Amino acid sequence: MIDFFQTLHPITQALYATLFTWGMTALGATLVFATKTLNQKLLDSMLGFAGGVMIAASYWSLLAPAIEMSEHNSIGSWFPAAFGFLLGGVFLWGIDKILPHLHPNAPIGTAEGYHPKERKRSTLLVLAITLHNIPEGLAVGIAFGALANGGTEASLAGALTLALGIGIQNFPEGVAVSMPLRGEGMSRRRSFFYGQFSGMVEPIAAVIGALAVAFIEPLLPYALSFAAGAMIFVVAEEVIPGSQEKGNKDLASMSLMIGFVVMMILDVALG
Repeated sequence: MIDFFQTLHPITQALYATLFTWGMTALGATLVFATKTLNQKLLDSMLGFAGGVMIAASYWSLLAPAIEMSEHNSIGSWFPAAFGFLLGGVFLWGIDKILPHLHPNAPIGTAEGYHPKERKRSTLLVLAITLHNIPEGLAVGIAFGALANGGTEASLAGALTLALGIGIQNFPEGVAVSMPLRGEGMSRRRSFFYGQFSGMVEPIAAVIGALAVAFIEPLLPYALSFAAGAMIFVVAEEVIPGSQEKGNKDLASMSLMIGFVVMMILDVALG
């Protein structure tokens, strides 16, 4: 796989990688064709696992490289990572306040954003997962865009590992949209469409992220940490609460730890 990706431009690499992550979202959504409902404990454990993957990816694939790249920064090696991390959180906080959305399994009355009551439940659920996927796509795009600044094969392996980890955690996100919609009576075909549609933003965000850093090297550590901050905001604000709101706190917490360890192993062993 690495040999194939080495022949491509980093922006094309980012596009291909996020087509894979989008495909994993669609794969999760296909479960709607097999059953109308999914065991709540299984769904909560999958969401917890996804949160663990995102936390581990935020550090090993994004923050740690940003700090290493800033070793000779005149202000301090910590500054780009700290500034970008907080900026990413603020950016997602702003989108969270504007974009109408509804957390999976949450009652319609808890919808957030600008005039959420004017939107259908299906639209709000899709927008919620779309919100998750924006920083994920950016993270993958930035990781591949960094290669245009002289990345080595090891950094290519790291970018591929990040895409693999994001793809793994996208599976439950597709489930988290399609299953509730099917449970409310929507047809299997429409439930699947909405479930996979939520992942469509990742290739778009990836290309934007790759373009932003491919030819502007000084932005790279800020961009990496920006993506990390955005992902951590999503985990803290939506993924963890969503995995525990049905009472499966211990199961969701242990699943989060397993997801963290799986992504850590992938990144350290392969990246």
